Amino acid sequence: MKKFKIPSVPPTTNKCIRFPNDIIDEVENKIKGKPCTFSAFVIEAVKVALDNLNEEK
Repeated sequence: MKKFKIPSVPPTTNKCIRFPNDIIDEVENKIKGKPCTFSAFVIEAVKVALDNLNEEK
């Protein structure tokens, strides 16, 4: 399984989604003081999730 790493900011396109407040708080605490945005963190998490799903096939 691929290890999750907090990414630096990649080029992005806006996409609006809703998150539970507790998840927002937890992500913001993890990236505090690091060169990472909320969006970049979520994108990396989705990439890892997609890789994991592809490995299960």
